[in-house]
Formats: sequence, C-alpha cells, structure tokens
Amino acid sequence: MSERLFSVQAVADHLGLHVRTVRTYVRDGRLPAVRIGKQYRVTQGDLERFTGRPVPEIDPGAAPETGPGAAHRAHADVSSIVELDGLDRELADRLSTLLTAAARTRLPGEERVRVETVHDPARGRMKVIVVGGLADTARMLEYIEGVVGS
Repeated sequence: MSERLFSVQAVADHLGLHVRTVRTYVRDGRLPAVRIGKQYRVTQGDLERFTGRPVPEIDPGAAPETGPGAAHRAHADVSSIVELDGLDRELADRLSTLLTAAARTRLPGEERVRVETVHDPARGRMKVIVVGGLADTARMLEYIEGVVGS
C-alpha cells in the first residue's frame, strides 16, 4: 500500500501556516519531504511524525495535477549575467542594494527572483546574475540600466 503524498500548499493549509513557512521547514530539514520535479511532497507518515498527531482527511492535491490530460501552464525562466565596467564602490553598493531589495519585494503570487552581485573594486568591475521569470528579469535589467545609464 502506497503512502499518501501532500503538497506543500496542502500541508500549509492543514497546519494553518504560510506556504513559505512550510518550505522553510522542508529546506531546513525539520519536515522531511521528497522533491518531485520542482515541487516538494510530504508523506503522510512524515507529516504525522512532524505534528505528533494523525493526519485527518485533507486534500492532498492542492498543487496542480500532472500527467496526461492535466492542465499545463507554460513557464519560462531567464538566467542573465551582466558584466559592468567602470563602477566605483559607491555605485556598485547602490546598485547591489537596489537589486537585492527589488528581488525581495514581490506581490502575492509572483515568483521569486534570485539576484547575486560581485564587485571587484580594484578593477572597477561588477557582475550581476539574475535568475527569474521573463517580466521580473526584464524589470531587473531596467533597474541596472537606470542606475548605470544615469
């Protein structure tokens, strides 16, 4: 007999927590989960051990269906590396702060944008790595243009 698997959303709804909180528990190893594709699934046994209580009937399919006939939403991610020359420390710090703050600020339902910055003050060179959806990455590139182009 196979064990029931629950999506992170179903676990969050059951526990009355935010989805990000449950994902943090999973990433920190406090709540065991298996990764299937890009999503985590929590077994009934692991959820019961985590809460110390039996799991009542909850909707295990709070995540979208997969497989033949399931509704499929197209998705695109962009990975960009931007190399900037001639940046002093002040401008590099300003750009790094802007991009980091913009990446952390999102509306409900928006996907996470990842931004990494590295500045070499001796050479006046900065690298910015942006990974995210099409619109979010374009927005980050516009921010870079706004700071560097001015």
